[in-house]
Amino acid sequence: MVNRRGIAMMSSAHLVDDLYQGIVPAMLPFLVIERHYSYAAVAGLTLAATMLSSVVQPAFGVWSDKKPRRWLIPAGMTTAALGVGLAGLFPSYALTWVMIAISGLGIAAFHPSAASAARRASGDSNRGMSVFALGGNIGFALGTFIATPVLLWCGLKGTALLVLPALVMAGILVKRLGPVLDGPAGARIASTMPKGEDNWPEFLKLTAIVVVRSIAFFGLSSFLALYFIHDLGTSQEIGGAALTVFLASGACGTLLGGWLADRFGALVSIRYGFAFAIPVMIGLVSATEWHVALIFVALSGVCIFVPFSVFVILGQNYLPNRVGTASGVTVGLAVTVGGLFNPVLGALADATNLHLTLTVLIGVPVVALILSAFLHVPTTPRQSVGWQRGQK
Repeated sequence: MVNRRGIAMMSSAHLVDDLYQGIVPAMLPFLVIERHYSYAAVAGLTLAATMLSSVVQPAFGVWSDKKPRRWLIPAGMTTAALGVGLAGLFPSYALTWVMIAISGLGIAAFHPSAASAARRASGDSNRGMSVFALGGNIGFALGTFIATPVLLWCGLKGTALLVLPALVMAGILVKRLGPVLDGPAGARIASTMPKGEDNWPEFLKLTAIVVVRSIAFFGLSSFLALYFIHDLGTSQEIGGAALTVFLASGACGTLLGGWLADRFGALVSIRYGFAFAIPVMIGLVSATEWHVALIFVALSGVCIFVPFSVFVILGQNYLPNRVGTASGVTVGLAVTVGGLFNPVLGALADATNLHLTLTVLIGVPVVALILSAFLHVPTTPRQSVGWQRGQK
């Protein structure tokens, strides 16, 4: 059975946490304009947000496999918020880089424990995990939606105001997370975690696909706004709106991916997402009017995000005895490793232009689609799936 209250709480927590991941790309145009950073420099800040998180996130996953440490969920979220909040206050590039890296550390602490808690609430339902993933998608999109007007109004120092949502949500989690997930004392909810043998070869194949997909995600989220501003001649507001459209449509793709996976199978959902991403991204770089390009931005968001929630539950089914580790890799390490390629994309953009850079990204879903052909369905026994209103 699916614990709907538990999924709602974990999705809300994911929303607030990933708000701070979304704020980072929203800051990039302002850093270029106010501090005159190069494309390579702002890509380096994306690297700061992802590098430390990439290294330590599997360690947090292994740590949470040994013993549940749910306190990492509010603690990681708060750390992510404080890092982003302080990043706009320091004029030094080095200090800005360090603050964004600290934010990435908070993200690393949050995701493995949060994904394990969401799996406990969702059972074996791809829809349940897609709702959890949806929270992150919406949070990332809201990060750009909220940050852009705040930064336009206050400048980069306005990042300090953006810490407040994390403080509120962390307080709620500290008080209510345990009872919602486990039930009141004396009425514990039965575990719905996966069971079976760990399948490392299939999990490593999946990890490679997640890495490849994340290159496209980080490339588009980092350079879409700048592409609209500099190549399509739009305003900062429209550039920020394009990024928001990409991430908001990605939320629709996340739900679509969960529905497809429950109805037709996880591998079908993954392959369809990558297959349709190829012509859509070709349309994006071929469009000469920003109105038309915006349509392809929305379609790109749907296609790129269709496999995302499916990756999480599929990875946990490949490693049923190491759910925290699987979560740390599929939600964290493999995703953020894609961000390590961003400086290469930034250097390419500096040496040529953003249009060529986005054109190169078309090859990414092609590679991911080819790799997905080698995946096999996990042999882990499936739990029964049902939706409940409360905790019973």
